[in-house]
This record gives sequence, structure tokens and C-alpha cells, in this order.
Amino acid sequence: MSGDVPATGAPTPANAAGADFGTGAAAGAGSGTSSAGRGRGAVVVVSTQAAADESLDTTGPVICDWMRQRGLSVESAVIVADGGPIADIVAAELAGGARIVVLTGGTGVTPTDRTPEAVAPFIDLEIPGIIEELRRRGAQASTRALLTRGVAGLAAGGTFVVTLPGSRGGVRDGLDVIDGVLDHLLDQVAGEGHAPRGAGGAS
Repeated sequence: MSGDVPATGAPTPANAAGADFGTGAAAGAGSGTSSAGRGRGAVVVVSTQAAADESLDTTGPVICDWMRQRGLSVESAVIVADGGPIADIVAAELAGGARIVVLTGGTGVTPTDRTPEAVAPFIDLEIPGIIEELRRRGAQASTRALLTRGVAGLAAGGTFVVTLPGSRGGVRDGLDVIDGVLDHLLDQVAGEGHAPRGAGGAS
């Protein structure tokens, strides 16, 4: 969800916590590192409108629920205005040990849509196919999806980082794409290697 108003703000007070952005023990059923072993996830919503009024955030709770259902411990999303300190938030999440960081919003082409630029320096190993597939699916509904920009890949410590559009449809498609590769991705990051030959699929 991209904003039309130049950003001046930092993360919303409810979520701002210095180096502890997004940390904590809030979790739904099946979440938590002790039971599922998948560690902590983090969600960052980039939206000037939602930063001014958290009730306008329709994507952060969806992503948080998605993470909890997949065994990740996650608090509520960090909300930051377009053009805000996105890179600082991502750096804090990586330093805090997040295993997956999902950002939503700021991936378009308005003057303040700069989420990919803020996130790209943290990507050590790109996984371009995720964003390519996201655009492909979105374009089936509207050619405007071709304007979606984004990055996906692994940070230096092995954290999976991805930027999704700010729309509910874009988030839905993005999470569906990630669902198809998440288990295999996390297994490979953990060093469990490839499936036996003949098991199907290339990686």
C-alpha cells in the first residue's frame, strides 16, 4: 500500500522499539520457536495512511496470521510511512534474529515508493523468481501489476526477505507464491540440501 503523501514520520509509537522492532512472544496457535522450531518472523507495513491511522492497515494482520499458522513467532506489524526509516527497521529485524521478514507497500512507482531500494542492500542472494511469479499472477487480473517492483532473497545471515505490494490482492498472491516454496527454502537455508534425484522439481 503506497502513500500519496511525502513521508515525514518514523514507525508508529505502538511499534517503535529501537533495536527491538517486531520482537516478542506474541503468537497464535502452533507458533513459537520451542514447538515449531521456525523462529521469529517480522512484518513491516509501509504506508503513510496506515502510519497515521493503524486501523487502515488491512495487510499487516493478514501476514502476521499467515506467519503464525506456519510456526513463526511474530508480534503485530511495524507500520512506517512511505519514505520513512525502512532500512533501519529491516536492519534491526535482521540483527534481532528474524528468520523471515515480509514487507508490504511502497513497491509502486510514485515518488515515495522506495521500499525495494531500501531493502535491496540487505539481499545477499537474490531469488528473482518469486517477484516474477507475483507479477505474472497479478497481471492476469490487471496489467497494472506490471508496475509492481520488488525484491526477494536471502540476507547475509540466511534470513528470507521479501517485499510485497500494499494491496490485499497483492499480498494474497505473494503469500500464495511463498507458500509454494517456503518449506524447501527454509530446509535449504538450514543446510538440509536437495531432495533425492527423481523426487521432482529443480532448485
